[in-house]
Amino acid sequence: MTGKVTLGKLSTGVPGLDVLLGGGLAEFSFNLIAGAPGSGKTTLAHQIMFALAGPQRKALFFTVLGEPPIKMLRYQQQYAFFDLAKVGVDIEYINLAEDLRSGDFSGVLERITKEVESFSPGLVFVDSFRSVVQTARGGNEGIADLQQFVQELGTRMASWQATTFLIGEYMHPETEANPILTVADGLVALSQQVTENSVIRKARIVKMRGQAHLGGFHTFRINDRGIEIFPRILPTLAADRHPGTPVDTNPRRVPTGTPGLDALLCGGLPAGHSALLVGPTGVGKTILATHFLEEGARLGEKGVVATFEKGASRLRNARLADLIQAGHVVAVEHRAIDLPVEELLDDLLTAIRQSGATRVVIDSLSELGLFLAPEYRNNFREAVFRILTSLAKSGVSVIVTLGLEDRFTDMRFSHSEISFLTDAVIALRYVEVDSRLQKLITVVKVRGSGHSRELHAFEITERGLEIGAAMPQYEGLLSGRPLQRRSDNDVE
Repeated sequence: MTGKVTLGKLSTGVPGLDVLLGGGLAEFSFNLIAGAPGSGKTTLAHQIMFALAGPQRKALFFTVLGEPPIKMLRYQQQYAFFDLAKVGVDIEYINLAEDLRSGDFSGVLERITKEVESFSPGLVFVDSFRSVVQTARGGNEGIADLQQFVQELGTRMASWQATTFLIGEYMHPETEANPILTVADGLVALSQQVTENSVIRKARIVKMRGQAHLGGFHTFRINDRGIEIFPRILPTLAADRHPGTPVDTNPRRVPTGTPGLDALLCGGLPAGHSALLVGPTGVGKTILATHFLEEGARLGEKGVVATFEKGASRLRNARLADLIQAGHVVAVEHRAIDLPVEELLDDLLTAIRQSGATRVVIDSLSELGLFLAPEYRNNFREAVFRILTSLAKSGVSVIVTLGLEDRFTDMRFSHSEISFLTDAVIALRYVEVDSRLQKLITVVKVRGSGHSRELHAFEITERGLEIGAAMPQYEGLLSGRPLQRRSDNDVE
């Protein structure tokens, strides 16, 4: 032989699944879809079947349950992937319940063989295969019969050039000891992980012969479109981040909509950067972020805003509500508790892609932390890292807000070390002066760019944030020393 055999790969039609499989499903492979009751096995099988079935690749779906196929079809028709025109033409359903009652595996095998030879399918599904396993007689003889049946079924399917799926309610320890795995080429495990009061659906590729599949657990959801899987991976490096690529020392500046802040940033936020607006409640973070989107609309740029506690329908911020109503800004809202970060990120990237947005605001990370599922709340820094990394790949300029208790002389700019993840940090805070609270703003950092390092007082007016001159009299504010306001005569 002079060349290697190449495995044909089939696109499953399930968003995210091809990524986990390493490019698609191996053609003519013998696969097991496993999971506990209610984990989504039958839905996944049907979604794959309707995506792949057609005149050139017909499908046979064997049911071995007591309930008739019509009941299963009634529920599967609720999903967008279901195509009634394929049923009875490209897809046939066969009930094996009667054949299994005798416990004679040879009779079941012959029935399957007869139907396959008659219909010539390219896809074969058996649901639930656990029912076949439970029909086996006890003792070594029953196990031997089952093993022989599975091996013979796998051999015949390979000779028929059919891609086969066995669907069963297996737990993880059970699958490892099950004789089915001796002939299965692939194993897709679905689960519902329970943490505190949270239930998160997870998919895992346990085994997939001949291809480099993606390991680990990956979140998925079931909606009216069917199953959507969110691969737990980081995007590839942007072209300007590859080693050896010259660094742009003079990036394009994005005006923030607050002239005084643009001056502190030496012309605006560098394009493609993420900026953290951090400060206590009521200090003006959301107003700054709104002006950032408003300036984009004035320049003809689309924006995306992710809100949580302050839903777009309940916004008191009339400016932002008007931007959304006019179509300049797309709102990404999540009202469900126990939110997987993958869902939020997928919705953000979809909104950016569909609208062509160049500006994104997340308001706020503090509220996001309340909505995340426990496993993401417990590793909040990783969740924020994944969001910011993916947004950076998309090339948008980002502002994220974070509420933080003001301890006046404590030099903190975030919790969970989030400030290290953003390209810029802009701190807003209060200081007590003459029995009143004075608002101050300072730019803490901007990666790869110069910026002002001075403290500036500001006021919130109808026009937004009015930033004044530098305030050197507030000596010691960021040094941790007690604040001592110097008189104007003391200023050099």
